[in-house]
Amino acid sequence: MAKRSDVLEFAVLGLLQDNPMHGYELRKRLNGVLGTFRAISYGSLYPCLKGLLARGYIEEDSPLPGSTPALTGRRAKVVYRLTADGKERLAELLGDSGPQTWEDDAFGVRLAFFGNTDAEVRMRILQGRRSRLEERLATLRSSMARSRERMDNYTQQLQQHGLDSVESEVRWLRELIENEETGASGATHPGA
Repeated sequence: MAKRSDVLEFAVLGLLQDNPMHGYELRKRLNGVLGTFRAISYGSLYPCLKGLLARGYIEEDSPLPGSTPALTGRRAKVVYRLTADGKERLAELLGDSGPQTWEDDAFGVRLAFFGNTDAEVRMRILQGRRSRLEERLATLRSSMARSRERMDNYTQQLQQHGLDSVESEVRWLRELIENEETGASGATHPGA
């Protein structure tokens, strides 16, 4: 299972690949990438940034023009930039297609950076995710069949909703895989 901190590290490195950002903008963009249900607090972001700085994956850049304390009365905003080591680390993470990339915690973030991911890696992640959800689907169906008589209507509806959600995602993944196979994804191979 992917740790939340690993997923956050990947997302930060992925966002900094495009251009340097200060903490507030990073948090705003991360919340956009990770979605409203996984809002990132400064209490999560700044320890992540501190760790990335310590490992040499990012560096602090000069403050944004016009953000000096003399002009604003506040502390200057620190801008974070990806280092050469950070670019290598991101390339390593983008090349990973192991089971942790298929999990609920990591898959959405991985998908957000598919435009920078090699086509073969994208395909392995999509197929792995589909396989994982098909297993979940079989488990849900079996569980529902065994316990239907013992559940009240609301519990049945809740389980049906979960089943419908997984079925919908499996259909969506099949379409994505088909698009990848036919080259209709619109994504490009990195460096192409």
